[in-house]
Parts: sequence; structure tokens; C-alpha cells
Amino acid sequence: MRRAIVDLSYARHFLDFQGSAIPRAMQKLLVTRLSPDFREAVTLRRDCPVPLPGDGDLLVRNRFVGVNASDINYSAGRYDPSVRPPFDIGFEGVGEVVALGLSASARFAVGQAVAYLSPGSFAEYTVVPANVATPVPEVRPETLPLLLSGTTAYISLKHLGQLSEGKKVLVTAAAGGTGQFAVQLAKRAKCHVIGTCSSEEKCAFLRALGCDRPINHRAEQVGDVLKREYPSGVDVVYESVGGPMFDVAVDALAPRGRLLVIGFISGYQSDSGLSPVKAGALPAKLLRKSASIHGFFLNHYLSEYRAAMDDLLQLTARGDLACQLDLGEVDPQGKFVGLESVFRAVDYMYKGKNTGKIVVELPASAGSSKL
Repeated sequence: MRRAIVDLSYARHFLDFQGSAIPRAMQKLLVTRLSPDFREAVTLRRDCPVPLPGDGDLLVRNRFVGVNASDINYSAGRYDPSVRPPFDIGFEGVGEVVALGLSASARFAVGQAVAYLSPGSFAEYTVVPANVATPVPEVRPETLPLLLSGTTAYISLKHLGQLSEGKKVLVTAAAGGTGQFAVQLAKRAKCHVIGTCSSEEKCAFLRALGCDRPINHRAEQVGDVLKREYPSGVDVVYESVGGPMFDVAVDALAPRGRLLVIGFISGYQSDSGLSPVKAGALPAKLLRKSASIHGFFLNHYLSEYRAAMDDLLQLTARGDLACQLDLGEVDPQGKFVGLESVFRAVDYMYKGKNTGKIVVELPASAGSSKL
């Protein structure tokens, strides 16, 4: 196989990859205006130059990219206010290496399948630092849920959840991209797991994952169920909804209970990015129970990322961890294929329609302009 290696000390060019040259131009999504309205903030550009990898970088042809609730926080400029439009968007991808810098060639080769967690995945080609790329056996969408959703659940529950046998764990949005992993990892720790979701179909999905008590919040009041069935409270809450659900979770904490704030999706689309909670009563509630609240942001735990990813890959390879994908098959407009469908996938997620991780497929480009 011919290698496309970029030697930065000589001419900057690409060799052919498997008989076809890399296009000069590509499509990608760009944040062109800061807004919590994803369609207003993001523009699809069809004539962007394909970037060159640096010495320690890979150029990855993306085949599958993941959609996350936090894409809206990113397009609203909430993670780094110093970054001004235009800027790239998308956090995770799976694809093939089509070119690489010289030092990166010590670990990777052209044609190799990789997964990565790095900004700018909503593009046909992405430059990825080699040190954040993970070699995978093949380009499969099933790897995508592990990159952000899986590692978030794994690291937060391990370091903050303090799980042990017999503990009661509540997972909100349990049938979503990261909730599915929180349910399974808590069950692996021999905990009793309660999961909230929005339909009977999702309840069935949660039961299949081992969830002991799925709660369809559209058919039952979550707070009433918890008071009636778990009068002594729950020990750990994996919370990603915010707003009234956060308040219910706080009220449900057992003495010395721990609430992990993974996100608050109910507030992401608001102009403020906030999800109002009854914060005035919070100190007294925590004090009475010696309870605690812990925020979790994956960027603060990157030293744990590689070990978590390796363990998750082994669990899935053995069939001990399920990775549910949602490629939009039930959406009236069909599967999520092509960058233009990312907008539809974001809408789909915020309407609560997804079961598992939302994935968009990027077909091979038919571009004729070559390097």
C-alpha cells in the first residue's frame, strides 16, 4: 500500500491513496454565528480546502461522526468564549487515515482505521493529532458511542460515583447516548439501577440492558415513583437533563448520596444556556443528608481517557457492553447520511426521539478536483 506522508521540510503534497487522489476541496460544517439555535449558528460549506496534516498529525477521511447534545453549547460559544466564528464543529469521528506527518508514521499508516475525539469532525476530512487517535480493527459506527458518551460514563462513575454492590443508582435520560453506558456500567458494579426515559419502547430497551426499574416520565411522575418505591433514597444519580429533573434527583438522594452532573440538556437551547433549578433550597437539602453534587467535564479527566477507552473497547469486543446506535432509521426523512443531515439529527435529538447514540454516516466523496 502506498503511503501518503507529508514531509513538512520539503514539498507539501499528497500521494495517491489506494489508486485515487485526495480531493482538493471538501464539505464541512462551520460555526459562522454564535447561537444556541444550531441551524442559525452553523453553515454547510461545500468548497473548503482539504487541510494538510502537520508532522505529528493524521488526515482522516471521516466515515461516521457522532452527534452530541453539547454540540449546541459549542456552537453557542459556551466552552471557550475567546474563540470567535468561523470555527469548526463536531467532536468525534471514525474513518481511515489517508495522509500523515512523518513522525506520526511511526505509529500509524495510510489506510488504517482510527477513531478520535477532537474538534472538527463534522467534515469530510479532519486533521487529527496522532496522540488523540485510537487504532481500531475496522471502520465501524459501533465504535463512536464509546469515544465521548462511553468514556464520560466510565470515568465519572469510577472516580465520582464510588459504585459498589447493592447501591441504588438513578440514571436520567437513560436510553440516550451516554445513559445507556451508565446503566450497563452500574449493573456491572452489581448496583440496582433506575432509569428515566420518554416512551414504553425505551423502557423495553432499558430492560434489555439490565435496568431494574425503567420509568417512562411521560406516563409516570418520576418523583412519585422514587418516593413510593425508594423511600430511603438513591445513592448515586447520573444526571444529564437538568431543570425539574435535577430538583427531583436532589430530593431523591439518600443520606451521603452523590449526584453527578453530566449535563443539563433541557437548558442548552435557551439563550442563557441555563436550566433553572431550585438552588435556594439546595444547601439545606444537601446539609440534611450529608449529600454532595459533583460536576463532570471530560476535558478535566483526559489523563484517564486512554485507559477508559481501552477497557471499553475490550468490553465491547467480548460482547459484555452493548453500544446502541441511532442512525435515524425511524425518522420520517430517513437515515442520517451526509453532513447536511447533521442539522436534522440535532433536531431529532432535542425532540427526545433517539434511542442510543446518534450517528451520521458520511459517504465517500465524489469530488473531481484532486491534489
